[in-house]
Amino acid sequence: MTGVMEGKRGLIMGVANERSIAWGIAKAMREAGAELAFTFQGEAFGRRVEPLAASVGSDILVDVDVTDDASLDLAFSTLAERWGKLDFLVHAIAFSDKTELTGRFVDTSRDNFRTSLEISCYSLIEVARRARPMMTDGGTILTLTYQGSNSVTPFYNVMGVAKAALESTVRYLANDLGPEAIRVNAVSPGPMKTLAGAAIGGARKTYRHTEQNAPLRANATLEAVGGTAVWLASDAGACTTGEIVRVDGGYHVLGMPQVENI
Repeated sequence: MTGVMEGKRGLIMGVANERSIAWGIAKAMREAGAELAFTFQGEAFGRRVEPLAASVGSDILVDVDVTDDASLDLAFSTLAERWGKLDFLVHAIAFSDKTELTGRFVDTSRDNFRTSLEISCYSLIEVARRARPMMTDGGTILTLTYQGSNSVTPFYNVMGVAKAALESTVRYLANDLGPEAIRVNAVSPGPMKTLAGAAIGGARKTYRHTEQNAPLRANATLEAVGGTAVWLASDAGACTTGEIVRVDGGYHVLGMPQVENI
């Protein structure tokens, strides 16, 4: 897919380190020719993201707190001053108190429910609202979800509810922004060994289970997710919007484990 993103500029939100899904997407976008900008939250993450951004030729890094309107406004005004126009945005932002990603969903606290939904779902609406005026020739907004949105996954708990809301948000935004040629989609990888994934109770067992039972007998890779994102953001994805695109080795088609694992 070399060159399919030449001349396009995009903002990547949510890189934590070199194992982040957002970083896999950023690398694939750059390899396809895109010019990139990055956001981070806080000094610690900034120190991690800066060398990664530099490695793909980016010098645009903005500290953003998606729960703070002034922070978001400053980020997008900074980007507008530098670029003026935006072709794609990758929203890879989610959060929940990790102490509530073990145990039972019924024990979810009110405060963490609110926080999880605000950061993991509502933030997509906030960034789409601000990105829209910059997508003067149309564009693509991508977010990340997980199968725990529609199937019970051990310990995923409130994040499953947040991802279900996020997927519904994708569809409503796709309908709202479609007349402006702005496409909105979500990529749904299977379990991956990321910083965020490690916070979920039983993550290693879930990873092994899907690898052993998915039709392809493999979990998603950063390269596979990145390639899917490039397709969706490129002209090849011109007629795809409102979709939840699964990159999980086919695990989502199963009704029960493979016979050798029963």
